[in-house]
Amino acid sequence: MNGPVKRLLFWTPRVLCIAFALFISLFALDVFSEGYNFWKTVLALMIHLTPTVVIVAVLAVSWRWEWVGGILFILFGAFYIVEVWGRFPWVTYLVISGPLFLIGVLFLINWFYREELWARP
Repeated sequence: MNGPVKRLLFWTPRVLCIAFALFISLFALDVFSEGYNFWKTVLALMIHLTPTVVIVAVLAVSWRWEWVGGILFILFGAFYIVEVWGRFPWVTYLVISGPLFLIGVLFLINWFYREELWARP
């Protein structure tokens, strides 16, 4: 495995996870249109950002232990599908769970090739 492929394999799941966390955070912005007072808005915003905090926490753990991230992100994707099955069109499951599955698989691939990725050229 050459240098650019190693860097791509290392950084892709991490960057996708950060992008997914930002994407999920966008859904929290709907609390500003609810007409709550300041403190209720702050509380609602904190509640809506809980999934983002969990994703970022798992990313922090996954940065060092890729296998943990691989398993957890795949479980998050499956959990979302199981919990909200039948409430939304199928494309919603693809948009939310798809990136989670992809990130999980990429972290597992990263873990599988860990020795080769960290080897000096």
